[in-house]
Amino acid sequence: MDAVRKEIISRLEREILPLEGLKSLATDNHINLGFRPIEASFPNAIFPVGCIHEFLSSSKQNLAATNGFIASLLSKLMQFKGASIWISASRTLFPAALQQFGAEPHQIIFIDLKKEKDVMYAVEEALKCTRIAAVIGELKDITFKESRRLQLAAEQSRVTGFLVRHQPKIVNTIACVSRWRITSSRSELADGLPGVGFPRWNVELLKVRNGKPGIWQLEWQYNHLHEIRKNIASISQEEVRKTG
Repeated sequence: MDAVRKEIISRLEREILPLEGLKSLATDNHINLGFRPIEASFPNAIFPVGCIHEFLSSSKQNLAATNGFIASLLSKLMQFKGASIWISASRTLFPAALQQFGAEPHQIIFIDLKKEKDVMYAVEEALKCTRIAAVIGELKDITFKESRRLQLAAEQSRVTGFLVRHQPKIVNTIACVSRWRITSSRSELADGLPGVGFPRWNVELLKVRNGKPGIWQLEWQYNHLHEIRKNIASISQEEVRKTG
């Protein structure tokens, strides 16, 4: 009976996941992040593509760390499809810096607009384009209804969307598959050498549908993520409540 019960639960999970925006098609290119603990946090231990991921940022320093982490993800995604689109109304990103994280800036189309409502429209239209790998939209505030449109567009085109919300007025619930917070961490130099060490981030996976949130301290070196400390902790229910 236990085997039958497990099979029933497994079948129900497979049927429910697509209804929650976690579709997995045979035509999808599953990316290898090169860091299994994060991948293991997602259903089936696969980083979800063709859906929306949300990133929260509270300072310019952490916004830079967020952009670096997203660039490391883009370097994996663009191995299969050669272009992405970065849309913003107040971009501070220096394109050439993306090379440090394995993403080629000449493969990214930067669209700079004047109003955030224009960014919303552009992100939705870009997500409908099946020829690109990902769309990054810098949006401070977004309603659940607006985010639902973006999620549906991503599901249909199988394009992955990253929403960067820098200092939002309200951290509300939106229709994203995951919610992240990336903060900068002090780098360290080997053998007391002068200069700047490899970029380090505190990576918090605050929420993930049918997955397991967690916190890691990571270092980016030689186009790979390396763990500095083991998974610090699972996100508490109180932290989940505070973040929407």
